[in-house]
Amino acid sequence: MRVRSATMSRMCHAEMFTIAPRVRTALLAGLLATDGAACSGGENAMPEDAPSSGQVAPADPAPVRLYVFDCGTLVVADPGRFSLMADEVSTLELSVPCYLIEHPAGRMLWDAGLSDELAEGSPHTQENGTVTTVTTTLAAQLDELGLTPSDVTYLALSHMHYDHAGNANMFSGSTWLVQRPEHEAAFGDAQGFFDRSLYNDLESAETVILDGDHDVFGDGSVVIKSAPGHTPGHQVLFVNLSDPGPIVLSGDLYHFPENRLLKRVPTFNYDEAQTLVSMDLVEDFLSETGARLWIEHDSAANQRLDKSPAYYE
Repeated sequence: MRVRSATMSRMCHAEMFTIAPRVRTALLAGLLATDGAACSGGENAMPEDAPSSGQVAPADPAPVRLYVFDCGTLVVADPGRFSLMADEVSTLELSVPCYLIEHPAGRMLWDAGLSDELAEGSPHTQENGTVTTVTTTLAAQLDELGLTPSDVTYLALSHMHYDHAGNANMFSGSTWLVQRPEHEAAFGDAQGFFDRSLYNDLESAETVILDGDHDVFGDGSVVIKSAPGHTPGHQVLFVNLSDPGPIVLSGDLYHFPENRLLKRVPTFNYDEAQTLVSMDLVEDFLSETGARLWIEHDSAANQRLDKSPAYYE
């Protein structure tokens, strides 16, 4: 194991440990606690007026752009799978967005949607009755911005389910940011609802394995936050936008807004108790930061968002 030294202000970044060819491990749990105390405050943080002692002052968050892509829709047949009654939800449609974040230091794709291959012959009906529709491909939406998958520096998926990892193989040339339990589940014997064919190429991708929260660009503008329960290594994403303000992209912490309102956990979640803890921690983080939660599958809310090539910053 080769360890490279870094100041505290940069130790929130991923490039600290090398454990195998093309695989780097970011041991961040002690440095980025659940609310990032080691990097942004807390009882062990350096006071603002402390002598520098040669340390580099933390950088101000750089301006970022957030593009929202339409990566499909789902229409579920049974809301009971989400622990909801039919009369408790206003729609059975779930949006499937993907997000491209542009930072001066690189680009990151958050979630890879339903597979572009589903655009042919769409819609498709699954065995459980869920109807999947893809009307425009992720590749085409990147092309509209003059980009290809090779222009994406980082790939981060909230988790490995098919509606979030559908186009993951397209980004095998990017650096993959993944929680350790999710990586182990994705390539282990018990994959659950994971379809390995959708992301198999990531096994040879440059990979940063996370053990908790991770400041992607080292300046607090884009922070992955561990939120396990839906899957073993589920994660959400904080993005520090100027307008509409800071947000958290939910992954599948919630599916319907009613899951949040009624605090209901889907029956197919990996760990119900762990999900409830993650819900509480994320809600606390929202209260502390003033960030707004974007429930990715909330169809009504997603329809109100400006889609690429428009962007938020």
